[in-house]
Amino acid sequence: MEQSRLFKIVYHLLEKGKSTAPELAEKFEVSIRTIYRDLDAISAAGIPIYTTQGKGGGIFIMQDFVLNKSILSEQEKEQILMALQGISITEHNQTDELLMKLGGLFQSKVTNWIEVDFSEWYKNTPNYDVFNLIKNAIFNQYIITFSYFAREGNYSNRTVEPIKLIFKNKDWYLYGFCLLRNDFRFFKLTRIKELKILSDTFKHEVKNIPEIETVIKHNNFIPAKLRFSPKAAFRVYDEFTDNISKDNQGNLYVNIDLPDNETLFSYILSFGDNVEILEPDYLRESMKEKLTLMLEKYIT
Repeated sequence: MEQSRLFKIVYHLLEKGKSTAPELAEKFEVSIRTIYRDLDAISAAGIPIYTTQGKGGGIFIMQDFVLNKSILSEQEKEQILMALQGISITEHNQTDELLMKLGGLFQSKVTNWIEVDFSEWYKNTPNYDVFNLIKNAIFNQYIITFSYFAREGNYSNRTVEPIKLIFKNKDWYLYGFCLLRNDFRFFKLTRIKELKILSDTFKHEVKNIPEIETVIKHNNFIPAKLRFSPKAAFRVYDEFTDNISKDNQGNLYVNIDLPDNETLFSYILSFGDNVEILEPDYLRESMKEKLTLMLEKYIT
């Protein structure tokens, strides 16, 4: 237990940069006296650990220190290499050199066991220029500007503090703080145009960044019941994993929460005539109105 705590203290200091004995004592649930004994043991093991007194002081490890490769187990080394292989699609061939270096450092064979491709079979690959520009802006905390086409059809110029890139439901999104809306927002990468990285920087404390799940929960959703014909079974089983039932004719029934916006109709219409909204009634009526307006465009 003590050896495990020593490693955790080292990892914590490497990650945070600096801490105090009371903070470490609280985090690891031991006394301050025990923490000082642990620090002596860490120092005796050859890890350059220092303490400074007074305001702004604390406990830290020499900035240029790196952990010896022997601390990682063989399984952990393999997990690191496999994780790099899994994300290599976002880096093109830039990851290949890193994989070779780590493979040599770990004295492990890099097995090409997995391939990840986020593009669709019939669609061009993602705009990597936009992806990499945003990635660099995130790492360096640069503010970015771009033109954006929202799902409501409106166009606007946005200035954003980029937080992270997210792959969700077959598409890449930017999650960041929009200075125009004064709130955290999602931006679909394919709708971002005229991207520019500014020289201005930003800084958000981790505790001030809301969890993505929290932001999503703020959206309005409609509980709905849908009936699909047997022809749509392949998509139903692809896209819905729970709450699927089947009748004697092979029709499939799904209960699902759908977003209360235009995305809802676009998604349902993507099934063509192989889907029917059963509940709620007002959603059925809204779909009828949509279909009537669509039909009018084809009346000659």
